[in-house]
Amino acid sequence: MPDTTPDLPALPVTFRPGRTRAVLTVLAVLTFAAITAVGMLLDGLGTGERLSFALTALLLAGVLFLLARPRVTADETGVTVVNLTTKRRLAWAEIIRVNLRQGDPWAFLDLSDGTSLPALGIQPGIAKQRAIQDARALRALVEARSAAADETPRG
Repeated sequence: MPDTTPDLPALPVTFRPGRTRAVLTVLAVLTFAAITAVGMLLDGLGTGERLSFALTALLLAGVLFLLARPRVTADETGVTVVNLTTKRRLAWAEIIRVNLRQGDPWAFLDLSDGTSLPALGIQPGIAKQRAIQDARALRALVEARSAAADETPRG
C-alpha cells in the first residue's frame, strides 16, 4: 500500500486558490476597463454621469479583488487565515483538525475552543486536486506541530 502522507512543506508556506485568483484578477481588470470605456464612449453624458460609470466600475472591480484575497499562510509559530474581510492568526496548538470533505466549498479548521473556522484559501472550485493536496499538506503540518508541542517538556 503506497504511503499517502505528504512531505511537510518548507515553512513559511502560503496556500491560495491560484487559478481562481488569476481568473478573478483578470475579470476585475476587464470589468473596470469595459464599464469605464462604455461610460466614456456614450454620447450625451455629462461629466458626473461619466464619473459614475468609472466609480461603478471601480466598485465592481474592488469586489472581484476582494474575492481573490483569501489565503492561508503557515509559519513556524502558527497559521494566518485571510478570508474575504477578516484575518485571523492562530497558534498551532489552537488547530485540532483540517477538514476538506467532498462537497465542501473550502477547507475548515476545527479549533480547540470548539468552533470551526472556514479557510477560503483552500477551495476546490477550479483546481480540486490542488485543494486536496493543500489540505493534506496543512493537515500534516498541524499534526506534526501538535505532536511536537505535546513532546515539549513543561517546567
